[in-house]
Amino acid sequence: MNHSNEDHIPLYRRVEQHILDDINQGRLVPGDLIPSEPKLAKQLNVSQGTVKKALDNLVNEKRLYRHQGKGTYVSTINFNNSLFRFFSYGDASGHGVRIRKQVIERRLKIGTKHICQQLDYPPESELLYIKRGGYIHDQQILIEHSWWCPELVPGLEKEEIHIPDLMYAMVVETFGVPVVRSEETLTADIANQQTAKALGIKENSPVVVLIRHTYSRNNKMIEYRKTIGRADKFSYKAEIR
Repeated sequence: MNHSNEDHIPLYRRVEQHILDDINQGRLVPGDLIPSEPKLAKQLNVSQGTVKKALDNLVNEKRLYRHQGKGTYVSTINFNNSLFRFFSYGDASGHGVRIRKQVIERRLKIGTKHICQQLDYPPESELLYIKRGGYIHDQQILIEHSWWCPELVPGLEKEEIHIPDLMYAMVVETFGVPVVRSEETLTADIANQQTAKALGIKENSPVVVLIRHTYSRNNKMIEYRKTIGRADKFSYKAEIR
């Protein structure tokens, strides 16, 4: 382990960061068995106690989990809980409610220059496009535009393949594509005519926009997603300590 520029950081924190870097870069994916404590200690030139403290912290943070008698594994990502971790759709009091999703459109489609660039394809490449509506009861409150690398999810454009609300679980289980991490950016915008009609709001009404980049092994982006939602069904909640 290189200590040159990190002398002020406790050793166990450096071990934590080493493991997190492997997870974030896709060298370790959900379900992978991580090296044993003695092996990590030898590899990183630290004590076994230091490794144990780092692993204990990552288990407490639910980045890793222990299987008694078998070892320590990378935790499966719960996208259902991570989606809108601080921002949620619900009632005026901020209580979240379940959002049901329904596929509106799916097909192979030429991506825009920006989206092709995001997914590391040449301009005007054919990508998998999936459009879904999000509903609370019977009221549509969001529109989800999702672009995928088509060779990773072959045939997903066909209607006979069911897409569940929690799409990532299906991508992992059906197509064997590990979903390692995602990055989200939240912004605000106003609704154009098409979006306003779909969401039952007036044109130019405020909407929230969530841009998501989803990654698999080796830091490979596999999905670009843009979710547009009604601002009047949107709340922010955070605990500051």
